Amino acid sequence: MAIWGKKKDKDKDPETREDRKKAGLIRRLWQKFRGIDWKNPVNRWKLLFASLVGCIVVFGGGYGVLSLTNSPSFCASCHEMAPEYSTYTASAHNNITCVQCHIKPGFVNMVTHKMKSMKEVYYHVTGVPKQIVQTEDEAISNENCLQCHSKNRLVTASGDLKVNHKGHIEEGVPCISCHAGVVHAKIVARGINTEEVRGHYTEETAQKLMEKKYMAPNMGTCIDCHDKVNNGEKPWEEVSYLVPPNPEHVDKKLEEQEQAKTTAGEATEESVEKSEAAAEAHGEKTQKIILQAIGKQKKDVKISMECKTCHKKVDIPKSHQTADWNQNHGDTAVAKLDTCMDCHQDSKWIKEIPKEDLITLLKMKDAKQATGKYTPNMTLAKEESRINKFCSACHSERPDGHGDSNQWLTSHADKAKTNEMKAECFVCHDRDKPKADAANEKAPTDVYCQYCHRTGFKDDVKN
Repeated sequence: MAIWGKKKDKDKDPETREDRKKAGLIRRLWQKFRGIDWKNPVNRWKLLFASLVGCIVVFGGGYGVLSLTNSPSFCASCHEMAPEYSTYTASAHNNITCVQCHIKPGFVNMVTHKMKSMKEVYYHVTGVPKQIVQTEDEAISNENCLQCHSKNRLVTASGDLKVNHKGHIEEGVPCISCHAGVVHAKIVARGINTEEVRGHYTEETAQKLMEKKYMAPNMGTCIDCHDKVNNGEKPWEEVSYLVPPNPEHVDKKLEEQEQAKTTAGEATEESVEKSEAAAEAHGEKTQKIILQAIGKQKKDVKISMECKTCHKKVDIPKSHQTADWNQNHGDTAVAKLDTCMDCHQDSKWIKEIPKEDLITLLKMKDAKQATGKYTPNMTLAKEESRINKFCSACHSERPDGHGDSNQWLTSHADKAKTNEMKAECFVCHDRDKPKADAANEKAPTDVYCQYCHRTGFKDDVKN
């Protein structure tokens, strides 16, 4: 620091060598700084130059650190982010950075997010959570989407859907209400980004998982939201409606429920009946919504639930519009079940995403690629008609053809002459008395063939 000022005369310096030894580093530097001759313009220019260099180092280094932490490659450096990074690289958004979606625009938001993200460094060192889940306060905002996308869009890129994006946005509906899976294919809701499977994620794996049904807007979300709006609700105002539940919170809730059961003893028969009734009511509600969507049941509502309200190209197939389609579509269902499932599957009609197992899912994908096509299977079609809410919306009700019970009992033999004809009956009826612990799905009716045909059927060959 001698270059900053005049060298002091030892005789005039009141401090002894012992005093200087006792003084701390900061104090000594401060004393030297005070001793600089600031009247000298050269010293002032030196200070200005040093300050400029310091600012460049500090702010330039800070900007470099921010740029590094904003890059997708930095996110990929943590093994716990392998599922998120792999799916990102396989998505249509792989040409933008992670922060363009996950941090609101603006320098203040950037710095605030970086401060909050320090906890992620802590988790990385001390123990990574079992599943990475986006928290409610970090939900992607419309501001992020509107940096690239225009809200003045009425028809989707495919030309099929008519969606008033501007109307939704001005109503306050977040973009992620419909587009939650556009980058990561809803791997959190599917439960396939857990600690146990992170090592299996590669670019090839991600390509197999990026299915359209998980990336495109889920029709079940539209139906569920529209139904709630028709009942006077605005579900998007609750952030929990938009982001998957934190598994740690779910596990904690389940533990509390188990503890409550242990304290109170075994669940009573009454509580079991209530649970079953609630599940049945939920199923009935889903079926009613599905029937509204296909125009079978019409209500005076604010937002129409019919498919044709939003879809321009996708319509009810002509084969479905024949007068006897409801009664005679069984053969088509068996022969083309895979085609039927393109539309008639629960994951398209309900908001909830079923949990999946990554290893099993990948094996199924490989097997499907190996076989290449669906083989008609009556048993599979029967099981699907029972578990699929779309199918059970009709299959759970007594067919018109059965008529009066007494007449039907004495005349239905002609409808079940062959095994193929009987197979249609087995969609709703069980052949034998169902066992209490039966693993198969419960039949829509408790009437089973063996109740009357205790000795079996004449010339019968069991399926």
